[in-house]
Amino acid sequence: MNTTFEIVSSLLKWIADLSGFTYNEVNIIAYYIILPFAYVILADRIFQKHMLKSLYVVGVSVGLFLITDFTEFSDWLFQRSVDFLLSFQFLGWNYIVSSVLICVVFPAVVFVGMFHFAFPKVFPAIGRRLSRERAPTLEQNS
Repeated sequence: MNTTFEIVSSLLKWIADLSGFTYNEVNIIAYYIILPFAYVILADRIFQKHMLKSLYVVGVSVGLFLITDFTEFSDWLFQRSVDFLLSFQFLGWNYIVSSVLICVVFPAVVFVGMFHFAFPKVFPAIGRRLSRERAPTLEQNS
């Protein structure tokens, strides 16, 4: 858990340094704008529509337009996110465990599941390739 947390945290810090945004801003952009947009793109692909992408872009654009100070907003929302993650202490999870499970594992599982439905031909192809790699050859059986 600690290693995963450090990797993600370091990546977000690196992006912050590279982009000029603060760590909190990068975190909010990644988890509240980019990741949900990826889900919306997959949902549109699953339902074979393009309306969700358009609505999402309009909604985020309006929301960003209404935010007068993005740094202040990001700091506020980041703190609310920290508070949310700390609320899982009743399960015995500390901040790092909550962060990894809720912000890395859960989104990854949802993304892979949605990806499977959005691109169903990809998974059978992967399964067939893995089966061929694991299947013993005739020479190995002799």
